[in-house]
Order: sequence, then C-alpha cells, then structure tokens
Amino acid sequence: MEWLSLVVIGLIAGTLGSLMGLGGGIIVVPALMLLSGYISILVGVTPQVAVGTSLLIMIFTGLSSTLAYIKQKKVDFISGSIFLVGSIPGALFGVYLNKGIDVSSFLIYFGFFIIIVSFILMVREHLKPIKVGNKGIKREYVNELGETIHYGFSPWLAIPISFIVGMLSGLFGIGGGSLMVPAMILLFGFPAHLAVATSMFMIFFSAISSSISHIVLGNVDWLYALALIPGAWIGGKLGAQIGQRLKSDTLIMILRIFLVIIGARLVWQGMTIV
Repeated sequence: MEWLSLVVIGLIAGTLGSLMGLGGGIIVVPALMLLSGYISILVGVTPQVAVGTSLLIMIFTGLSSTLAYIKQKKVDFISGSIFLVGSIPGALFGVYLNKGIDVSSFLIYFGFFIIIVSFILMVREHLKPIKVGNKGIKREYVNELGETIHYGFSPWLAIPISFIVGMLSGLFGIGGGSLMVPAMILLFGFPAHLAVATSMFMIFFSAISSSISHIVLGNVDWLYALALIPGAWIGGKLGAQIGQRLKSDTLIMILRIFLVIIGARLVWQGMTIV
C-alpha cells in the first residue's frame, strides 16, 4: 500500500507538472521530504536523494508531456533550444551546489523561492515584456481564437536567465519550470500555454543532464523511481490534455495558489527542524 502511494504521487506530480510547465519536481521533492516521517519506506530520505530521484522522474514526465504538446503544436523548439544553451550547464552547476546543503536550509530556501515566484506572477499584469532589439529573436503564435500574438527575446539576456533557472533545477530538483515559465511570460511576452509547453520540452533535456550527475553521485533511489515513473508518465499526458481546455488566466491562477501553499508548508517544516 505504501508503494502505491508513490504511484499516486507520481501521477499527481506528472499531471500538475505538465499542466503548469513545472516538470513535477515541485511535487515529488516536497512529497518525499514531507512524507518521510509518516511512510516507513521513505524514512531517512535526504534532500540529495529526493532531488536526484525527482530529476530522474522528470525525464519521463518531460518526454510524455512534450509528445502531447507537440501534437497540439504548442512547443517553440527554436526558443527552447536557445534557452537550453544556458539551462543545461546551469543544471550541472546546481547538482554540484546540492552536495553540501542540509535538510532545514534546503526546505527553507526552497519554500521562500517558490513563494517569491508566486508573488511575481501576482503582479504580472503591471509588468511589460522586455523590448526586443533588431538583433533579438522575434516569434509569433496563433492562438485558438485565431489571434496572432507576437513575442521575443534577446539571446544575450535569455541564456544567463536560463542558466540561473538550470542551476535552481539541479539544486532543488524542480525542473526549472517554476521560474522559467514566469520568466517567459513576464519578461519575453510568451503566451501562457506556449510557455508551459516549451518549458516541458526544456525540462526533458535538462533533467537528463542533471539526473546523470545525480546517478553518478549515488543520489537516485531506484525503487522509488520505479514506483513513481508509471504515474508520472500517465500524468504528463493527462496534464497536457487538461491544459488544452483551460484559459491562460485560469492556468496562471492555479499556478500561483499552488506555489504559495507548497512554499509556506516547506518553510514551516524547515523552521521546525532548526
């Protein structure tokens, strides 16, 4: 029965991760850490194992949801590939930083990081995307209503931002989507659905690079992974289908609420450990 709970966690993580472009790590990592005191098979889980296992799961969530989003024609491969130039090296650097972090600090930093992102999304309507110069990448997207939306970015700005996102991915095991999706929406004017789909495309590749490093370091629990992967794969496809039926504003509202709840819970637990 306890192993079944991991399958359910994988399903929830895959669904919500795919729906909001977060990759699912934002569910798997807190779940493994928070439930370690209640489920016997999770006793003794360290932040390193939680992150390493989460990143391995995100390979499957990322692939599953990306295939679904490709069918919906919502993945911007050109933009995603440019962002990966920064996010993959950043992910490897984040893995290095993860080695020395303790449990209480991990939970507190992770929680505050998530809460900050949620507040940034709250004021997104008052922020204007960064103007793209003549040398920037300019893109356009036709939404379901037939409206053409223009967006773009400068690679010289996008690559450093994606490096930071990748670093946080490797450090916290969250796939980077919790920061990359808001960055694409707020800074570069991406439509919400396109940002989510492109984020999952990036997460697939960045998760591969960072999970290999965690495997080498022995930070992956293969039994946990085998229990989490089936639900994560199904959830990745399910989240993409649900997202197709939601309006952009609804999608962002769900993301904000979810981030605040998870962030506050992690900060509280981290402070009680100190």
